[in-house]
Amino acid sequence: MRKSLLATLATLATLATLGMLSAPFALASTIEIQVNNTMSEGGSESAAVERFAEYLEEQAPGRFNVRPFLAGSLGSEDGVLELLNLGQTQISITGGNWRQQYAPEYDAITVPFLFSTWNEVDAYMESPSGQRLVEIAEEKGGLKYFGTQHRGPRHMTANKAIHTPADLQGFRLRLPSLPVWLEVWEGIGAQVVNVPAPEIYLALQTRQVDGHENSLSSPYTRRLWEVQDHIILTSHVQFPWNWVASSRWWNGLDEEDQALITEAIHVARQHGTEVERELDEYYLEELEKAGMTIIEPDIEAFREAAMPSIERVMSDMADGVLEDAMGNGND
Repeated sequence: MRKSLLATLATLATLATLGMLSAPFALASTIEIQVNNTMSEGGSESAAVERFAEYLEEQAPGRFNVRPFLAGSLGSEDGVLELLNLGQTQISITGGNWRQQYAPEYDAITVPFLFSTWNEVDAYMESPSGQRLVEIAEEKGGLKYFGTQHRGPRHMTANKAIHTPADLQGFRLRLPSLPVWLEVWEGIGAQVVNVPAPEIYLALQTRQVDGHENSLSSPYTRRLWEVQDHIILTSHVQFPWNWVASSRWWNGLDEEDQALITEAIHVARQHGTEVERELDEYYLEELEKAGMTIIEPDIEAFREAAMPSIERVMSDMADGVLEDAMGNGND
């Protein structure tokens, strides 16, 4: 009897070592989850990752090991997208590169002045065009999409008061080299200038450019009140973070783990969105305290001036995209 028991235990130990033992004998192994983002620690992005890890630990102690890879420590957005496709990392809070890389013909979100609220952006992602975008990203990029995490909208800074598009005549606006943005802002009337991000302060200081556009974290962290006088609340792009996972990794999880991770992502997205909203309010208050004048411009006048360029850009997109985008409350 003793020999039989010893033989059984030896067999079980061998099977466990080889990874061949199934429940109820085998203990569930810890699931490692790398979560990637290009931003440094201390913002709404790292706050969301922390909440994601906390929620998983609260619900299933010891089951998951969440490892943040922030500040692009595992690579650029494009590099991480490739790792996700290969199944070599698990989750990313990524920007808009995945839309442009896999389904640019459905990427209405990148177009300035097309959407004016986060509700409109989220509604577009739920529309047939938005869902097709997600499907193509899964087919081409091996991505499992979970939804958006809101970021501060993009506004302008300027060395003069800007209220309407007429105030942009002769105004040199720094922009990143994104063709859609260049075309729309030129259509509105600005003279667009491409300046690398690290050189923004110097370009404004030397009057190479008259203003720039970005979320409020940019003028705050770059101390642009030293070289700019005005914040123009154009809210021209609502550019979300997106929680995505590697389909190869995701499909290898059991349903219970998938359900719990999905819950944790939902909680984390909400938390990150709230932290971002609070930070955006803080930045605006501090910029005003630092002496910048806050201007609420005529947004509809800007949108009207941008519309011919928007329609040209949208004409190159897939059938139905313009209708789905304009159906979310835009006139």
